[in-house]
Amino acid sequence: MEAFTQITLNHYLALSGILFMIGMIGVMMRRNIIVIYMSLELMLNAANLALVSFSRFSAVPKLDGHIMVFLIITVAAAEVAVGLALIVALYRLKQTTNTGDLTSLKF
Repeated sequence: MEAFTQITLNHYLALSGILFMIGMIGVMMRRNIIVIYMSLELMLNAANLALVSFSRFSAVPKLDGHIMVFLIITVAAAEVAVGLALIVALYRLKQTTNTGDLTSLKF
């Protein structure tokens, strides 16, 4: 019974891969900029999960993966600020969040 409760590196990597694939499908299939942006963030968090799990299950426990995750979260926070500002600017200019309507970005 204890074998079923043991969570290994493979479980974390499978979850990370599933989250990354959901994010990639969201980026490829959706037309709404906000949904695409949320899918990109999901892909970024899937990569963070993989980094932390590799760091946790390494033979020599180090904090390298955790430090990389903190750097990625910092970059993601800056990305959120800039990305949402661009989405708001595009919405004000074109009055839509549909990517099909944003074929021309010239003024």
